[in-house]
Amino acid sequence: MSSRILLAIAAVATIAAGAARADEADASQYAVQFQGTRTKAEVQAEAATVSATRSTEPAGSRVAAQVKSGIDAKEVRARAAQALRQGLIPRGEAG
Repeated sequence: MSSRILLAIAAVATIAAGAARADEADASQYAVQFQGTRTKAEVQAEAATVSATRSTEPAGSRVAAQVKSGIDAKEVRARAAQALRQGLIPRGEAG
């Protein structure tokens, strides 16, 4: 008896689901009507000038030029070690 009830409930649910989808699928009743004021030639001319002046390079993609220095790496390491000994460079979480 429970299988008959379950089958009846499934049949009613299937019919209800089909009735819920009876509306139009494209939602054309919500379409917005748009009327432009410019001609097609004006829009195409503007599009041509924008594409000619716009850069295709992503922002921030250039690498900065290498900085030239008169100090060699050994001198930089020596100065960093001295600053660390004097407590000028913070270490760990205390800094």
